[in-house]
Amino acid sequence: MTILRQFRLFLLPLLGAFALSACGINSVPAAEEVAKAKWADVQAQYQRRANLVGNLVATVKAAGKQEQDTLVKVTEARAKATSVQVNAADLSDPAKVQQFQQAQAQLSQGLGRLLASVEAYPELKTNQNFLDLQSQLEGTENRIAVAIRDYNEAVRAYNTRIRTFPDAIGAKIIHGAKPMTPFQATTPGAEEAPKVDFGN
Repeated sequence: MTILRQFRLFLLPLLGAFALSACGINSVPAAEEVAKAKWADVQAQYQRRANLVGNLVATVKAAGKQEQDTLVKVTEARAKATSVQVNAADLSDPAKVQQFQQAQAQLSQGLGRLLASVEAYPELKTNQNFLDLQSQLEGTENRIAVAIRDYNEAVRAYNTRIRTFPDAIGAKIIHGAKPMTPFQATTPGAEEAPKVDFGN
């Protein structure tokens, strides 16, 4: 009888540990931290773009005074995009994430107009500083797209984990987990292909 009792005393903690491990005690916070890290990557890429925009504006400003209105709009959009901050605690607030997305979309639109206006300045299009900045901006836009994709995948994994059994038990009872908001494209007309006109 003593051996059976010792076996039970040994087996109960093991069964308890196993039951807790299957309830999201560790997996929910781990998935949340992955999503937060991916959000930090998104912010880092947007910050890189904001840093490049200042140099691009200065280069274009030196070449084309006529585009002052476009330059002012890009500078204002950059200021707004860098002023809207969303930290990891705000990722479950769709309104704050949408505000961040809209500010970034306005900067994207301004950059598009600025780069389109550069077509009127042949000397600027061949300027090595401008070409380098344009290439860096294109690379940054690609990095932003990858960072957003990675963030959305981490959010999907986290949101799935907190909503499915058995992790949902620990997610709700122990962690009070709330779904995170994925990043969505908010640029008006983004679903339409741009029209290309070569003046023919």
